[in-house]
Amino acid sequence: MTPNPDPAGRMRLCAVVPTYNNAGTLEDVLMRTYRVLPDIIVVNDGSTDDTQRRLAASPIPVTVVELAENRGKGYALREGFRKARACGYTHALTIDSDGQHYPEDIPLLAQEALLHPEAFIIGSRPLKNKNMPQANTFANKFSNFWFRLQTGCSLPDTQTGFRLYPLSGIRGTRWLTSRYEAELELLVFAAWQGAELRPVTVRVFYPDKEHRISHFRPTADFLRISLLNTALCFGAVIYGWPRKLFRRIRNRKQ
Repeated sequence: MTPNPDPAGRMRLCAVVPTYNNAGTLEDVLMRTYRVLPDIIVVNDGSTDDTQRRLAASPIPVTVVELAENRGKGYALREGFRKARACGYTHALTIDSDGQHYPEDIPLLAQEALLHPEAFIIGSRPLKNKNMPQANTFANKFSNFWFRLQTGCSLPDTQTGFRLYPLSGIRGTRWLTSRYEAELELLVFAAWQGAELRPVTVRVFYPDKEHRISHFRPTADFLRISLLNTALCFGAVIYGWPRKLFRRIRNRKQ
């Protein structure tokens, strides 16, 4: 198992798994995650399918945070991080419950975090992977462009939900959105604060279209992403870029 392989005690790692109506894939994700990382927090984001019953009957010992109604992935992650801190964890690995990510790749992120305990470790998917929806590829490239403009940093995959966060690095962060684009927001704020962002190549699985479950709403979600990017661009002008310039000047004087 990969759990907390740090003899110096710098890292106590758990998995945070937000889920919404993914009962059909959740059990497999949890079982495979448990084999490499047994400390798991599941945030049931108001699922209306069989998720709650399956979690109650699961043979895997997981901590469950139940939300009475669907609040969005960003809100679910925030509740998961809050629970992780309350349980004494220093780092949280996030993984989606739809089966897209390979839990077997968790050790790749964990080992990188051991070498860089204050960094944000980003599991980067190959954008040309077989069966990857064209809409996903476009959305990722679109997001990568705006991220580079807002922060001056380049990442190969700013849309991935497979990440490892130092919980101290997101403490006190004010979230602008509660939906899935909050993950982009977290990266932008981390870059503005001068955090190290380290991509790690991971595998990705996309089932055939007829077996794929997606909660993406093209019109509403694209509008919300556009509004967020507008706000972040404004924030970059008045906060992000000046802070980065100040940091450069200070480093030159040292």
